[in-house]
Amino acid sequence: MLLRKDFPFFNRASCVYLDNAATTQKPRVVIDRIAQAYTHDVANIHRGIYRHAERVTDLYENARGQIADFIGADKKELIFNAGTTMGINSIAATWGSRNIKAGDEIILSVVEHHSNLIAWQQLAQRNGAIIKLIPLAADGALDLSVFESMLSGRTKLVAITYISNVLGVATDIARVVRGARRVGARVLIDAAQAVAHRAIHVRDLDVDFLAFSGHKIFGPTGIGVLYIKHELIDALDPFLFGGGMVQQFDWRAPQWLDAPRKFEAGTAPVAEVLGLAQAVDYVQQIGFERIKAHETALVGMLLDGLVVLPRVGVLGPVQQLRRQGHMVSFVVDGVHAHDVAAYLDAQELPIAVRAGQQCASLLHRAMGIHASVRVSFSIYNTAQEVAHLLDVMKKLCADLR
Repeated sequence: MLLRKDFPFFNRASCVYLDNAATTQKPRVVIDRIAQAYTHDVANIHRGIYRHAERVTDLYENARGQIADFIGADKKELIFNAGTTMGINSIAATWGSRNIKAGDEIILSVVEHHSNLIAWQQLAQRNGAIIKLIPLAADGALDLSVFESMLSGRTKLVAITYISNVLGVATDIARVVRGARRVGARVLIDAAQAVAHRAIHVRDLDVDFLAFSGHKIFGPTGIGVLYIKHELIDALDPFLFGGGMVQQFDWRAPQWLDAPRKFEAGTAPVAEVLGLAQAVDYVQQIGFERIKAHETALVGMLLDGLVVLPRVGVLGPVQQLRRQGHMVSFVVDGVHAHDVAAYLDAQELPIAVRAGQQCASLLHRAMGIHASVRVSFSIYNTAQEVAHLLDVMKKLCADLR
């Protein structure tokens, strides 16, 4: 058991919570920081010419610097928004609308979450661009050799997930970036599933855009981070318009504030940002090596138990999951994933998992299945919980005979 005592949810947990890829529970230090923000740190920042507002503004901007350091970015390159979905949509609406024209190509993959799929589909329909999809290889990972053959002078963007939210498999981002650079394409990374499980350094990755959500890394809901590389950020137009992002208003051509503030119109999410900074600090104190060791041990235990069960099929490359995974998705032959999830939830000690297409319908279609069951781990899950899940799955399979 790793740091379970830090999470108040487990003081009175009504279930075995194994849906961490959807959202994580919150540690006490994050809850306390949010409460402190609403108790002592309430002000409309960047506006008030009084000491309390200036103090809260400093807290907010210091938090920006802390989160920027966490991913190896500069403060100017870090934009706060509502989450991964909003971050990707804002890039499609700004950089995409300006730079992707009829006949240009956008490369995605069949494993993409709808957040990264539909935004670019809609842009392509408006602008007449062409979308190409990287397929799966025989082992269930993305076939990057096919990706490299797709690249051409018409490729303007490669937008791809770091870790699949269904298969739990990491993409070789370095190889993707090398290919994109050969043809002058930009790279956007959906890091929603990666940010709580591995160190991310945007300079080392050399990506142009990267987005993630705070609620998947023990932070609050309603807060996300969008990274935009320094060489692009000044040239981009804002996505939202309103207070706090105008240097000087003119009917003909308003002058925007410098980035990142020109992208953050409206009242800032102060409590959410301070909570996210606390969550980032919490993760850094634990360390990603410790997190990985714990999660992969649970994945290995679950895989050992599932692969011997009749009618159960594990999705994705099993050996890669054993090395670096934090989730396992599977199907039960003859039983819909929703029914499996309902069966697990109906136990005396209910088990909470995700079931369905998991906002990744293209992937399920590519695998020839309607839906899947996903078990996803975090630092507070235990071997006892995995054993309980496997006992219930054994009972389910026995009942099917």
